[in-house]
Amino acid sequence: MIKISAVSYTNTIPFIYGLQHHNVKKSIDLSLDIPAVCAEKLIEDKVDIGLIPVAAILDLPEAHIISDYCIGANGAVNSVFIFSNCPIKDIKYLQLDPQSKSSNNLAMVLLKNHWKVEPEFVYKAKEYGRSPHPKTAFVQIGDRTFGKIDKHSYVYDLAKVWKDFTGLEFVFAAWVSNKKLNETFISQLNEALKFGLDNRLKIFENMEMRSDFDLVDYLMHKIDYRLTASKKEALTLFHKLMKEL
Repeated sequence: MIKISAVSYTNTIPFIYGLQHHNVKKSIDLSLDIPAVCAEKLIEDKVDIGLIPVAAILDLPEAHIISDYCIGANGAVNSVFIFSNCPIKDIKYLQLDPQSKSSNNLAMVLLKNHWKVEPEFVYKAKEYGRSPHPKTAFVQIGDRTFGKIDKHSYVYDLAKVWKDFTGLEFVFAAWVSNKKLNETFISQLNEALKFGLDNRLKIFENMEMRSDFDLVDYLMHKIDYRLTASKKEALTLFHKLMKEL
């Protein structure tokens, strides 16, 4: 039995559907976690495969990207933001998202290389996301951002800013194993993930829709699930810039 940890956000619903409706389900033990926990489980060898934040790949002694699919974006993604009380050039404090690693690092990379500002980074902020300080901003990702764009003075979609900065797409999470796995199983896994993506329209029939966020547009267009050569190029660049922080 192959143990898999996958992110429990809306953007993984097609993947989870595929894993639960394909024959591969007989070979896997699937758990759903927040991104940071997916990474921890893989690093601690509690699972064999994780859909993990790509920043965490650098923490693995052995890492194999095993899938043709990922959680990525080509421009605005609508779920990975810096929300700020002031223009980005003026921020003094950046609260980091306790659920994220890739997006926190993406924010740091863009602040250093694109915006050229050096705020103080706040880990585990007591007033996370609610600070009244006029020069505070915070990183926030996933479902918690849905419907919040209009609730903040300054909003920066980090996938869009990355695209403006590099001209490349971005990869937020990838399917990674911490050991070499059987090629037949990897092929089955990819078939299952593709099956889920191919059935997104069926998934929508049973999804509860929101009045403040377009879930169909999000899962059909904003999330770009293919792990292309250019996304791999972007991932290599991101890892390089991360190491230079």
